[in-house]
Amino acid sequence: MKRMDASATPVRGTAGDAPLVVIDHVDKHFGELHVLKDVTTSVARGEVVVVIGPSGSGKSTFCRAINRLETIDSGTITIDGEVLPKEGKQLAQLRADVGMVFQSFNLFAHKTVLENVTLAPTRVRKRSRKEAEARAMELLDRVGVANQASKLPSQLSGGQQQRVAIARSLAMDPKLILLDEPTSALDPEMINEVLDVMVGLARDGMTMIVVTHEMGFARRAADRVIFMADGRIEEEATPEKFFDAPQSPRAKDFLSKILAH
Repeated sequence: MKRMDASATPVRGTAGDAPLVVIDHVDKHFGELHVLKDVTTSVARGEVVVVIGPSGSGKSTFCRAINRLETIDSGTITIDGEVLPKEGKQLAQLRADVGMVFQSFNLFAHKTVLENVTLAPTRVRKRSRKEAEARAMELLDRVGVANQASKLPSQLSGGQQQRVAIARSLAMDPKLILLDEPTSALDPEMINEVLDVMVGLARDGMTMIVVTHEMGFARRAADRVIFMADGRIEEEATPEKFFDAPQSPRAKDFLSKILAH
Protein backbone atom coordinates (compact mmCIF):
# COMPACT_ATOMS: atom_id res chain seq x y z
CA MET A 1 0.00 0.00 0.00
CA LYS A 2 1.28 3.45 -0.81
CA ARG A 3 1.84 5.19 2.51
CA MET A 4 -0.05 8.45 2.71
CA ASP A 5 1.82 11.55 3.81
CA ALA A 6 0.68 12.23 7.36
CA SER A 7 2.15 15.73 7.27
CA ALA A 8 0.22 16.84 4.21
CA THR A 9 -2.18 19.72 4.74
CA PRO A 10 -5.80 18.58 4.37
CA VAL A 11 -7.93 20.19 1.69
CA ARG A 12 -11.08 21.70 3.16
CA GLY A 13 -14.53 22.73 2.01
CA THR A 14 -15.36 26.18 0.70
CA ALA A 15 -15.44 28.88 3.33
CA GLY A 16 -18.90 30.28 3.89
CA ASP A 17 -20.73 27.04 3.13
CA ALA A 18 -23.60 26.17 5.44
CA PRO A 19 -22.57 23.46 7.93
CA LEU A 20 -23.05 19.92 6.68
CA VAL A 21 -24.07 18.66 10.13
CA VAL A 22 -25.90 20.63 12.81
CA ILE A 23 -26.49 19.05 16.24
CA ASP A 24 -28.83 21.24 18.27
CA HIS A 25 -29.53 20.72 22.00
CA VAL A 26 -29.53 16.92 21.79
CA ASP A 27 -30.34 14.82 24.85
CA LYS A 28 -30.29 11.05 25.17
CA HIS A 29 -31.06 8.69 28.06
CA PHE A 30 -30.54 4.98 28.50
CA GLY A 31 -33.10 4.41 31.22
CA GLU A 32 -31.98 6.49 34.18
CA LEU A 33 -28.56 7.15 32.64
CA HIS A 34 -28.31 10.56 30.95
CA VAL A 35 -25.70 9.89 28.26
CA LEU A 36 -25.98 13.03 26.09
CA LYS A 37 -26.68 16.31 27.85
CA ASP A 38 -27.71 19.32 25.76
CA VAL A 39 -25.11 18.59 23.07
CA THR A 40 -24.81 21.36 20.48
CA THR A 41 -22.21 21.67 17.73
CA SER A 42 -21.84 21.72 13.94
CA VAL A 43 -19.49 20.29 11.35
CA ALA A 44 -18.44 22.11 8.19
CA ARG A 45 -18.12 20.49 4.79
CA GLY A 46 -14.68 18.99 4.44
CA GLU A 47 -13.97 19.31 8.15
CA VAL A 48 -12.37 16.54 10.19
CA VAL A 49 -13.67 16.51 13.75
CA VAL A 50 -12.10 14.15 16.27
CA VAL A 51 -14.13 13.33 19.38
CA ILE A 52 -12.15 12.28 22.43
CA GLY A 53 -12.77 11.84 26.13
CA PRO A 54 -12.80 9.29 28.93
CA SER A 55 -14.72 6.01 28.68
CA GLY A 56 -18.43 6.51 29.32
CA SER A 57 -18.37 10.15 28.26
CA GLY A 58 -20.97 9.67 25.49
CA LYS A 59 -18.62 9.74 22.49
CA SER A 60 -19.92 6.64 20.70
CA THR A 61 -23.55 7.50 21.45
CA PHE A 62 -22.94 10.96 19.99
CA CYS A 63 -21.47 9.40 16.83
CA ARG A 64 -24.23 6.78 16.48
CA ALA A 65 -26.97 9.36 17.00
CA ILE A 66 -25.85 11.28 13.91
CA ASN A 67 -27.29 8.59 11.61
CA ARG A 68 -29.88 7.51 14.18
CA LEU A 69 -28.37 4.16 15.06
CA GLU A 70 -29.25 5.58 18.46
CA THR A 71 -32.47 7.55 18.82
CA ILE A 72 -32.46 10.85 20.70
CA ASP A 73 -34.91 12.08 23.30
CA SER A 74 -34.88 15.76 22.37
CA GLY A 75 -33.15 18.24 20.13
CA THR A 76 -32.49 17.94 16.40
CA ILE A 77 -29.78 16.63 14.09
CA THR A 78 -29.63 18.12 10.60
CA ILE A 79 -27.55 16.74 7.72
CA ASP A 80 -27.13 18.86 4.61
CA GLY A 81 -30.20 20.90 5.52
CA GLU A 82 -32.44 17.90 6.20
CA VAL A 83 -33.60 17.10 9.73
CA LEU A 84 -32.80 13.48 10.49
CA PRO A 85 -36.13 11.58 10.29
CA LYS A 86 -37.09 9.10 12.99
CA GLU A 87 -37.76 6.18 10.64
CA GLY A 88 -38.92 5.09 7.20
CA LYS A 89 -37.75 5.67 3.64
CA GLN A 90 -36.52 9.22 4.32
CA LEU A 91 -34.21 7.94 7.05
CA ALA A 92 -32.87 5.22 4.74
CA GLN A 93 -32.19 7.82 2.04
CA LEU A 94 -30.36 10.11 4.45
CA ARG A 95 -28.37 7.24 5.90
CA ALA A 96 -27.16 6.37 2.41
CA ASP A 97 -25.31 9.69 2.44
CA VAL A 98 -23.67 9.00 5.81
CA GLY A 99 -20.98 6.32 5.87
CA MET A 100 -20.31 4.45 9.10
CA VAL A 101 -17.18 2.54 10.07
CA PHE A 102 -17.42 0.50 13.27
CA GLN A 103 -14.72 -0.80 15.59
CA SER A 104 -15.76 -4.40 14.84
CA PHE A 105 -15.64 -4.07 10.99
CA ASN A 106 -19.20 -5.51 10.50
CA LEU A 107 -18.36 -7.08 7.15
CA PHE A 108 -20.61 -9.82 5.75
CA ALA A 109 -18.68 -12.99 6.60
CA HIS A 110 -20.16 -15.10 3.78
CA LYS A 111 -19.43 -12.54 1.03
CA THR A 112 -16.10 -11.79 -0.60
CA VAL A 113 -14.34 -8.48 -0.11
CA LEU A 114 -15.53 -7.31 -3.53
CA GLU A 115 -19.11 -8.38 -2.80
CA ASN A 116 -19.03 -6.52 0.53
CA VAL A 117 -18.04 -3.31 -1.22
CA THR A 118 -20.49 -3.59 -4.16
CA LEU A 119 -23.60 -4.70 -2.24
CA ALA A 120 -24.93 -1.29 -1.15
CA PRO A 121 -24.12 0.60 -4.37
CA THR A 122 -26.03 -1.98 -6.45
CA ARG A 123 -28.99 -2.32 -4.09
CA VAL A 124 -29.34 1.21 -2.72
CA ARG A 125 -27.79 3.41 -5.41
CA LYS A 126 -29.06 1.08 -8.18
CA ARG A 127 -25.72 1.03 -9.97
CA SER A 128 -24.95 -1.67 -12.49
CA ARG A 129 -22.77 -4.52 -11.26
CA LYS A 130 -20.06 -3.58 -13.76
CA GLU A 131 -20.00 0.05 -12.59
CA ALA A 132 -20.08 -0.95 -8.91
CA GLU A 133 -17.26 -3.47 -9.31
CA ALA A 134 -15.06 -1.00 -11.19
CA ARG A 135 -15.58 1.60 -8.47
CA ALA A 136 -15.02 -0.99 -5.74
CA MET A 137 -11.70 -2.03 -7.22
CA GLU A 138 -10.60 1.62 -7.39
CA LEU A 139 -11.43 2.04 -3.71
CA LEU A 140 -9.85 -1.25 -2.65
CA ASP A 141 -6.71 -0.17 -4.45
CA ARG A 142 -6.87 3.20 -2.71
CA VAL A 143 -6.91 1.55 0.73
CA GLY A 144 -4.29 -1.01 -0.27
CA VAL A 145 -6.26 -4.27 -0.40
CA ALA A 146 -7.20 -4.67 -4.08
CA ASN A 147 -5.27 -7.95 -4.15
CA GLN A 148 -7.63 -9.33 -1.50
CA ALA A 149 -10.85 -8.72 -3.50
CA SER A 150 -11.75 -12.39 -3.99
CA LYS A 151 -11.12 -13.42 -0.37
CA LEU A 152 -13.58 -13.74 2.49
CA PRO A 153 -13.17 -11.37 5.47
CA SER A 154 -12.00 -14.23 7.69
CA GLN A 155 -8.96 -14.64 5.43
CA LEU A 156 -7.82 -11.05 6.10
CA SER A 157 -6.03 -9.45 9.03
CA GLY A 158 -7.94 -7.06 11.23
CA GLY A 159 -6.24 -4.07 9.65
CA GLN A 160 -7.15 -5.31 6.17
CA GLN A 161 -10.76 -5.89 7.22
CA GLN A 162 -11.04 -2.36 8.57
CA ARG A 163 -9.62 -0.95 5.34
CA VAL A 164 -12.26 -2.94 3.43
CA ALA A 165 -14.89 -1.45 5.74
CA ILE A 166 -13.65 2.04 4.89
CA ALA A 167 -13.75 1.21 1.15
CA ARG A 168 -17.28 -0.12 1.58
CA SER A 169 -18.31 3.16 3.19
CA LEU A 170 -16.68 5.21 0.43
CA ALA A 171 -18.40 3.16 -2.27
CA MET A 172 -21.66 4.96 -1.48
CA ASP A 173 -20.03 8.34 -2.19
CA PRO A 174 -21.16 9.63 1.20
CA LYS A 175 -21.31 13.28 2.18
CA LEU A 176 -19.99 12.35 5.61
CA ILE A 177 -18.20 9.40 7.21
CA LEU A 178 -18.59 8.52 10.89
CA LEU A 179 -15.81 6.39 12.36
CA ASP A 180 -16.50 4.97 15.82
CA GLU A 181 -13.25 3.76 17.43
CA PRO A 182 -12.03 2.37 14.08
CA THR A 183 -8.70 1.13 15.45
CA SER A 184 -9.66 -0.07 18.94
CA ALA A 185 -10.11 -3.72 17.91
CA LEU A 186 -6.77 -3.87 16.08
CA ASP A 187 -3.39 -5.16 17.13
CA PRO A 188 -0.86 -2.33 17.54
CA GLU A 189 1.02 -3.11 14.33
CA MET A 190 -2.21 -2.85 12.32
CA ILE A 191 -3.34 0.50 13.71
CA ASN A 192 -1.06 2.68 11.57
CA GLU A 193 -2.17 1.12 8.28
CA VAL A 194 -5.76 2.15 9.05
CA LEU A 195 -4.75 5.58 10.38
CA ASP A 196 -2.79 6.17 7.15
CA VAL A 197 -5.98 5.62 5.14
CA MET A 198 -7.89 7.98 7.42
CA VAL A 199 -5.21 10.67 7.09
CA GLY A 200 -5.45 10.30 3.31
CA LEU A 201 -9.22 10.81 3.42
CA ALA A 202 -8.75 13.90 5.57
CA ARG A 203 -6.19 15.26 3.13
CA ASP A 204 -8.62 14.70 0.25
CA GLY A 205 -11.34 16.76 1.94
CA MET A 206 -13.72 14.06 3.19
CA THR A 207 -16.00 15.27 5.97
CA MET A 208 -15.29 13.00 8.93
CA ILE A 209 -16.36 12.64 12.55
CA VAL A 210 -13.94 10.29 14.27
CA VAL A 211 -14.28 8.89 17.78
CA THR A 212 -10.83 7.69 18.75
CA HIS A 213 -8.17 7.34 21.43
CA GLU A 214 -5.43 7.93 18.86
CA MET A 215 -4.09 11.32 19.90
CA GLY A 216 -1.46 11.30 17.15
CA PHE A 217 -4.21 11.12 14.53
CA ALA A 218 -6.08 13.95 16.24
CA ARG A 219 -2.96 16.12 16.18
CA ARG A 220 -2.06 15.52 12.55
CA ALA A 221 -5.41 15.18 10.77
CA ALA A 222 -8.13 16.96 12.77
CA ASP A 223 -9.36 20.47 12.09
CA ARG A 224 -11.09 20.47 15.45
CA VAL A 225 -11.08 18.38 18.61
CA ILE A 226 -14.27 17.90 20.62
CA PHE A 227 -13.62 16.82 24.19
CA MET A 228 -16.56 15.11 25.91
CA ALA A 229 -17.03 14.21 29.56
CA ASP A 230 -20.15 13.04 31.42
CA GLY A 231 -22.31 13.39 28.32
CA ARG A 232 -21.40 17.00 27.63
CA ILE A 233 -19.10 18.78 25.22
CA GLU A 234 -16.62 20.29 27.64
CA GLU A 235 -14.31 21.88 25.11
CA GLU A 236 -13.87 22.43 21.36
CA ALA A 237 -10.63 23.72 19.88
CA THR A 238 -8.03 23.23 17.18
CA PRO A 239 -5.63 20.36 17.95
CA GLU A 240 -2.86 22.84 18.69
CA LYS A 241 -4.93 24.77 21.23
CA PHE A 242 -6.46 21.68 22.79
CA PHE A 243 -3.27 19.69 23.29
CA ASP A 244 -1.00 22.62 24.14
CA ALA A 245 -3.36 24.75 26.23
CA PRO A 246 -6.55 22.94 27.30
CA GLN A 247 -9.00 25.25 29.06
CA SER A 248 -11.33 23.05 31.11
CA PRO A 249 -10.20 21.22 34.27
CA ARG A 250 -11.60 17.94 32.90
CA ALA A 251 -9.59 18.24 29.69
CA LYS A 252 -6.42 19.13 31.60
CA ASP A 253 -6.88 16.10 33.84
CA PHE A 254 -7.62 13.80 30.90
CA LEU A 255 -4.57 14.93 28.94
CA SER A 256 -2.28 14.76 31.95
CA LYS A 257 -3.19 11.08 32.33
CA ILE A 258 -2.94 9.97 28.71
CA LEU A 259 0.05 12.05 27.64
CA ALA A 260 2.13 10.98 30.62
CA HIS A 261 2.51 7.47 29.16
